[in-house]
Amino acid sequence: MSYTIDYLQSELAAQGVEVSVLVNCLVQDAVHLGASDLHIEPWESAIAVRARVNGVLSEMVHLPLDLLDKISMRFKVMANLVTYQAGAPQDGTAVGGPELEGVQLRVSIFPTTRGEKIVVRLFDPRDRRFDLSTLSFEDSTLQGLLRVLKRTSGLLLFTGPTGSGKTSTMYSSLCHILQRDGSSVSISTVEDPVEFNLPMVSQTQINPAQEFTYAKALRSIMRQDPQVIMVGEIRDPETAAIAVQAGLTGHLVISTIHAGVSAGAFTRLINMEIEPFMLASSILGVMGLRLVRRVCPNCMAPYEPPPSQLKLVPEALIPQAQFRRGAGCDQCNQTGYSGRLPVSELLVVDEPFRQALMRKVPTLALEEIAIQGGMRTLWQNGLQRAISGQTSLEEIIRVLAVEMV
Repeated sequence: MSYTIDYLQSELAAQGVEVSVLVNCLVQDAVHLGASDLHIEPWESAIAVRARVNGVLSEMVHLPLDLLDKISMRFKVMANLVTYQAGAPQDGTAVGGPELEGVQLRVSIFPTTRGEKIVVRLFDPRDRRFDLSTLSFEDSTLQGLLRVLKRTSGLLLFTGPTGSGKTSTMYSSLCHILQRDGSSVSISTVEDPVEFNLPMVSQTQINPAQEFTYAKALRSIMRQDPQVIMVGEIRDPETAAIAVQAGLTGHLVISTIHAGVSAGAFTRLINMEIEPFMLASSILGVMGLRLVRRVCPNCMAPYEPPPSQLKLVPEALIPQAQFRRGAGCDQCNQTGYSGRLPVSELLVVDEPFRQALMRKVPTLALEEIAIQGGMRTLWQNGLQRAISGQTSLEEIIRVLAVEMV
């Protein structure tokens, strides 16, 4: 079912397209598909409307180019943006009415040579429960994460590309601490932007235009007597230095940093001129995250992966493998996949790792020491997902090809 196509084929649209109705239909279709983002982009001869479902973009519908300005104007009105400005990027938020079931929208409008491109991030409040036990982490990862969250000081870092589940995991970690400690714990966050309002948490959104940066906010929060601090991202040396210092002075700091693998977070921080002995003393653990599509339970069936893929699986694991993939059905929109699963690696800092870190050994050597200490890599956990039939081997290779070891 497509609200957009049904509307465009209706008698009402034949008399003239009502842009507000059309925009609502586009958003409703995206929500119905379970999309995280809606892309509305002018191509050569049409407006391409695509939805990112389970991390993959797929086309929804093509619209006439002469509707672009009207659609852009409608989104600007919804998000309280400047309607007469067309040559500069704009960002805003909106909350859908009853017809959109209260879905929250983060609207980004960007000028291109063919006109404005619109990308809408969708947040469905009905589908948001920040509970670590429902995120489907591997048992070893979940138990290790819960142990780290019992600590009262130090840094817990998350790595992974955009859309890999870092924010959901951090929010869930904060909610776990609140459920455990209740009103006896003081939690503050600094974010860009604040994506969801959490109960009993002081959340702050940075504003670089007014020089209210991560570093400035974090420095001020330290005077607010927090016990747990969440920093949206460590992206510069000043923020890194303050976060490390906070972890050393009796605060549990939770944040993200861009690095390919968990061990790479340490190299990234050293490149930000943080001394290795400071990292060895402050960082509790680093968790790498990726999301893979789950095989649709309605149309899944056993299959034999091609030899080119099977050669990536250790021979000892092949006899116990139960490879499955989806044939495609109406419930999964003919994709063979329904929902997503996390693939993780949790590097918990122990004494051998600290000693290696102090010696400034390379990232690959740090990773090997972590593996010797019991860390399961992204590739190992991803293979286990495929072998047990939760996702396909092809999907694991697509998402984790870079992490293959």
